[in-house]
Amino acid sequence: MEQFEKKAVLNFNFSESERNTIVQSVISDLETIYSAPREELKVSKVFSKEKAKDAANAFSFNQTNDAKKVLLHTINGIKGHGVQVTHPSYLGLFNPRPNFPSIMADIINSYLNPQLAAWSHAPYASEIERLVISEFCKKFGYTEGNQDGTFCTGGAESNLTAVLCALQHRFPNISEYGITNYDKLPTIYCSLESHHSIEKAARIVGLGKRSVVKIPVNEDLTMDTEALHDQIKIDKNNNNYQPFMIVGTAGTTGAGAMDNLEEISKISKEEGLWFHVDAAYGGGIIVTGIKDLMKGVESSNSLTLDLHKFFSVPMATSLFLTSNTNVLHQTFGVRTAYMPEDGDPNTVIDPYVHSIQWSRRFIGLKIYLPLAIFGWEGYSKMLSHQIEMGRVMRKFLKENGWTIKNQSELPIICFTHPDLEKDYSLVQSIVDQINDSGETWMSTYPIKGELTLRVQIANYETQVEDLEKFISFLSKTLKKNLLTNTY
Repeated sequence: MEQFEKKAVLNFNFSESERNTIVQSVISDLETIYSAPREELKVSKVFSKEKAKDAANAFSFNQTNDAKKVLLHTINGIKGHGVQVTHPSYLGLFNPRPNFPSIMADIINSYLNPQLAAWSHAPYASEIERLVISEFCKKFGYTEGNQDGTFCTGGAESNLTAVLCALQHRFPNISEYGITNYDKLPTIYCSLESHHSIEKAARIVGLGKRSVVKIPVNEDLTMDTEALHDQIKIDKNNNNYQPFMIVGTAGTTGAGAMDNLEEISKISKEEGLWFHVDAAYGGGIIVTGIKDLMKGVESSNSLTLDLHKFFSVPMATSLFLTSNTNVLHQTFGVRTAYMPEDGDPNTVIDPYVHSIQWSRRFIGLKIYLPLAIFGWEGYSKMLSHQIEMGRVMRKFLKENGWTIKNQSELPIICFTHPDLEKDYSLVQSIVDQINDSGETWMSTYPIKGELTLRVQIANYETQVEDLEKFISFLSKTLKKNLLTNTY
């Protein structure tokens, strides 16, 4: 046998002692941030593109650099040049503080790097994900024998999966011949408050924006089901349209509105359309005392649930669930010679024939570990706490003269003040000043054409004192602007 000279190569592994030193240093730095007292961390600040760019360019790729220095610089870069969404006073969008077991899941995944394309490469991991999918299906009322699903990278992929499955269900030959084989435009229905990912999904699959019909909303920003029914009947009589899917939203992104899923379900059955529930955020209430708001979800064909929102796990962790046990395989089923098939196809599922993704991470571990440790009861308490903090926030706002503009029971509050008199430049100015202060981060959202201030409780660590501090700072900021007219 030919002998090859052993050559020195760059040590990508480092030595065991070096790894231990680096890991301890990194964990120590991260723990300092993760466990820091509220008052020691700023939520946000005015960011500089030049400073952020300089920080990103601190190390040359044309030379080797000290690992500890690079890692510490990176941690400080993310901390110093980004909104601290894990802070209890962050009241912005769907960006929670990840629970500790789910953080460990990411570390375990990175060390062992399980490959979830084929069952035979990671049978334990695959079975963990099947277990979690089954458990969530039960929570949403999908009966035994009518449960299936897949993990996705986010709500956009989950909703895209729903559109693809609905198309496959309505047009069984679409995988072979594509949408150009149909004379009428396949049509999707959702509300004006629905997430833009529905429209994006329609564009991705080749249907185009025109295929998405936006239905008007009621006073409470929920879908007008009467208008929905009327529009479907109109389109069915139109030679240019072919309805195939309705999307109901459980917790709209802007105002937290919960569509009447039960009524939409009745319409979908009557009209023979696929009923998908975008419960990316609001689906979490299924384990709380207000789960009745989800009534009707058990009759849906599919749903989206973003676990990296209400369930407080690291991004990006989403579930697509369906009561149709054949549709995922029919939609994504492919076979190729280089993929192993040593698993029994009658008893196991190869994830790559069951979803959009091919090679992928063990996504489900991020929800399995906290569920295995805390159980459903732990999650119920955690989510109920956030809902209760939303109620407390509404109470504080009303007591201080603010007016609530949305009617959601979720911890999303859109509000304004009589002194603003629909001065939207002042509304935006107040929000900008608050965010630039570093004390908190919030957003705005238009309710029926009126720009409102928007806050959301997304952190299980947020307490009453955080809300009191926010209300005080908010009121002082409004008063200062009204007195000085500096906006």
